[in-house]
Amino acid sequence: MTDSPLEEMEAHEHAEHAEHAAHAAHENDPLISQVTFTIAVLAVVAAIAASLETTEGDRAIVSKNDAVLEQNKATDTWNLYQAKSLKKNLYAIAADQPGPKAAGYAKAAAKNGGEEAAIGKQARAFEAVRDARSVEAEAHEVRHGRLTIASTLLHMAIAIATLAIILRRRWPWFAALALSAAGAAIAAWAYF
Repeated sequence: MTDSPLEEMEAHEHAEHAEHAAHAAHENDPLISQVTFTIAVLAVVAAIAASLETTEGDRAIVSKNDAVLEQNKATDTWNLYQAKSLKKNLYAIAADQPGPKAAGYAKAAAKNGGEEAAIGKQARAFEAVRDARSVEAEAHEVRHGRLTIASTLLHMAIAIATLAIILRRRWPWFAALALSAAGAAIAAWAYF
């Protein structure tokens, strides 16, 4: 799966931040080197989280579509079930009438009754698959939401880490580390 233009732009922006930080690192400031390395790692982790977020969103859509298709199959099958039931009942009414064709009508009623049961079983099977696809879609939506939060926190951490270079202070770097830890934890939580 290819990255979206937005993800490519964000990756490019992160690379520029890292490059800017690398130029500042020439002054042999250990903070600058540490923050530059942190930004590079965070850029990779943020790209992974964003890619997983997109994948989970896509999977949610596919699972929802599959659920709709299974519901359509179930609906069509239940319509066939109702038609068989109607035919069975019509033949049963006709079989109750005296006449030479009563036995044939009774046989047709029994045949439609047997087909009706098999069709009902098939419709319930389609509904079971629909329900399973709906549960899958919900799980993917939950993961997508968590990964969105994780990705946002990681991108915020990159921006705040850049402040550590600009301000030449450690507190923004520590804040970025805390945000990145929270983002990574939420990304991992998405799969548990």
